[in-house]
Amino acid sequence: MELRRRDYRVERPLLNQEQLEELGSQTSATGTLQWRTWFQCSHARARALLLQYFPVLAWLPQYPVRDWLLGDLLSGLSVAIMQLPQGLAYALLAGLPPVFGLYSSFYPVFIYFLFGTSRHISVGTFAVMSVMVGSVTESLAPDEAFLQALNSTVNVTARDAARVQAASTLSVLVGLFQVGLGLVHFGFVVTYLSEPLVRAYTTAASVQVFVSQLKYVFGLHLSSRSGPLSLIYTVLEVCWKLPQTVVGTMVTAVVAGVVLLLVKLLNDKLRRQLPMPLPGELLTLIGATGISYGVGLQHRFGVDVVGKIPARLLPPVAPSPQLFARLVGNAFAIAVVGFAIAISLGKIFALRHGYRVDSNQVAGAISSLFILIIIVKLGELFQDLPKAVLAAAIIVNLKGMLMQFTDICSLWKANRVDLLIWLVTFVATILLNLDLGLAVAVVFSLLLVVVRTQLPHYSVLGQVPDTDIYRDVAEYSEAREVPGVKVFRSSATVYFANAELYSDTLKQKCGVNVDHLISQKKKLLRKQELKLKRLQKENKLPKQAAASKGTSISINVNTSVIDIESNDVEGSKAKQVSTGTELEGIAASGQEDAKAPDMSSLKTLGLPQPDFHSLILDLSSLSFVDTVCLKSLKNIFRDFREIEVEVYMAACHSPVVTQLEAGHFFDASITKQHLFASVHDAVIFALQHPRSSPVNPVLVTKL
Repeated sequence: MELRRRDYRVERPLLNQEQLEELGSQTSATGTLQWRTWFQCSHARARALLLQYFPVLAWLPQYPVRDWLLGDLLSGLSVAIMQLPQGLAYALLAGLPPVFGLYSSFYPVFIYFLFGTSRHISVGTFAVMSVMVGSVTESLAPDEAFLQALNSTVNVTARDAARVQAASTLSVLVGLFQVGLGLVHFGFVVTYLSEPLVRAYTTAASVQVFVSQLKYVFGLHLSSRSGPLSLIYTVLEVCWKLPQTVVGTMVTAVVAGVVLLLVKLLNDKLRRQLPMPLPGELLTLIGATGISYGVGLQHRFGVDVVGKIPARLLPPVAPSPQLFARLVGNAFAIAVVGFAIAISLGKIFALRHGYRVDSNQVAGAISSLFILIIIVKLGELFQDLPKAVLAAAIIVNLKGMLMQFTDICSLWKANRVDLLIWLVTFVATILLNLDLGLAVAVVFSLLLVVVRTQLPHYSVLGQVPDTDIYRDVAEYSEAREVPGVKVFRSSATVYFANAELYSDTLKQKCGVNVDHLISQKKKLLRKQELKLKRLQKENKLPKQAAASKGTSISINVNTSVIDIESNDVEGSKAKQVSTGTELEGIAASGQEDAKAPDMSSLKTLGLPQPDFHSLILDLSSLSFVDTVCLKSLKNIFRDFREIEVEVYMAACHSPVVTQLEAGHFFDASITKQHLFASVHDAVIFALQHPRSSPVNPVLVTKL
C-alpha cells in the first residue's frame, strides 16, 4: 500500500530547555503532605477505612440474589467437592494428619469471604505452599526423633502433635508477615516475578511434589530431609529402597491414577454436553474407601490408610513462642511466595473480567459451609481411605504444571534470555529447595536486567528524508547523516554500570580516535611551551616582551568559548605559546595580538580534524541519572570540545532535567541552552551555529 504524500508546514521557534520552560511555564510540583491525612478524623474517612478492611460490607448489601445466588450455590458445591480430596491429599504434602487439610479448606475460605477482594480466587490448600510447610515440619520433627526404643517404630501420635504445633506456629508467623506486607503495599514484588520465572518455579515445585509422593505410591519409609540437594537425596533413596516396595500399595496407586486420568479425559471430551465436570477425585475417593473397607487393604495387603479422623472441630491452640526464632526465615519465604502468587492470580482474573482487586462472592462462604459439614459429620467415613489414592490424585493433578516443560521449546524460539531465566529458576529450585530457589531466581533475574542494560544498542542517527524523524542509519537505508553533525543514541539509560561503555562506544561510533587526538594535541602544545621557555631563557626576546606579559597571546587548550576552569578539568590551564618569529612580532607590537592565529587549533598544529563540528546526544532513553552519569556527560563535553566539536543534548524528560539540576550539572560551561526539546531542534541549531556556543536562538524554522 502506497503512502499518500502530503505537504505539511509547521513553523515554530527552535526551543532549548530554558525557552521550553519559559514557554510552558514550568513549575516545580508541590509535594502534598500525605501524612496529614492519616490523622484526620471524619465520618467519610472512618467509613472508607471500614470498607477498605472489611470489603464484605461494601458488596454484600448490593448482592444481586436473583442473578447470582444459584450460580454461587453450584460453584460453592463444586469447590467443596474439589477441596475435599485435595485437602486430604495436600495434608500429606505438609506432613500433617489428613484432617488438617480439611481445616485448611474451611477456615481460610470463610475468612477470605469476609476480607477478600477477588471474586474468583478460592483460598485453600495449595501444592507449593504445602510442600514448603512440609519441608519445615519434617525438618523440625523428623521420624528419627520419635523412634520407640522397644520395637524401633515411630510414635506417630507424638510426631504428628509436634508437626501440628510447628505448622500452626508457622501459620501465625506467615499471617503476621503477610499482614505487614499488605500494610506496606508489598504487591510491587510481583513486578519482579516475570512469567518465565513463575512458570519455571511452579514446574520445579511440581517436581518437588511428585518426588514427595513416591513414598506413598511405593509404600516406602524414607528419611526426612530438607535444605539444599534434599530432592536429589530423596530420589536416590527411593531408587535404593525400590526392592522394599509394597505391591498392594503400588497397585492401588496405579489403579487410582488410571481411573482419575480416564475421568479427566472424559470431562475434556464431554465438557460441552455436561453442565459441570464429573467430580473424578471425589468419586475415586469414595470408591477407594469402600473397596479398602470391604476388602481390608490395610490388614491383608499392608496398604497404609488415612486413619482416624475426628468428627469435630478441634479447639484452637496458641502457637509456641519458642519456635518463633527457628521459623522466622521460613515464614518470611512462605509469606512472600504465597502473597506473590495470590496477587498474581487475582490480577489475572481481574484483568480478564474487568474489576479491581482491592469481593469474593457468597460462593466462598457456601463452599466453607459444605466443608464444615464434611468435617463434623462425614469426615470419619474416610478413615479407611488409602494414602496411595491421595498420592495418585496429587500426581494426576500435577499434569498441568508438568506440561510447562514445553516452555523450553517455545522460549528457545521466542526469547532465549527468558529461556535462561526459566532454566536457572528451575535448576535452582530443584537443587536448593523452594525458598532458596526463589531467592536465587529473583536475584538472577534482576542481575540479568542489569547485564542487559550494560549491553544496550548504540546507534548513530540519520534524518529520514523530508521529515524531522531520526533513525539508526544502520537499520534504515534511506536515513542520512546530517553533514557536519553526529547524532548518537543509546537504547538504555546511562548509569554507573554502563557509563564507561557509553562514552567508549560514542567515541568509536564517531569515527575519531578522540583520546589519541587529545594526547597528540597536548604533546604539541607542551613542545611549544617548552620552546617558549627556552627562547626566553636564551634572552632572544626583547625586554619589552618580558615586561608586557599581559599582551601576549593567551591560548586555551579548550577552544570553546567556555572558560576551561569552569569545566573542572584537572590540569587544564591557559598556555602562552608562540614561535620564534611570531614572538618577536608580538614583542614589537602588542596590537597584533588580535590578528595572531589560534596556535592551539588542530589545523594550526597539523592534526587531523573531525569531519563534523557538532555532536548531539539523544537522551530520550534516560529515565534517571546518577553521579557517574553526570561525570561521564561532563567528560564528553570536555573531550569533544578539546577536538573542536561542540556538544548538545536533546529530548530529555523533565524528571531527568530536574535530576541534572540537582546534581549541579549545569554551570557556566554547560547551560540549559545546550539542551534542546528535540533532536531536530538541536540539529538545526548546530547547522546554523557551527563551532559556536548557543546564544539565545530565536529562529523560525520550517519543520
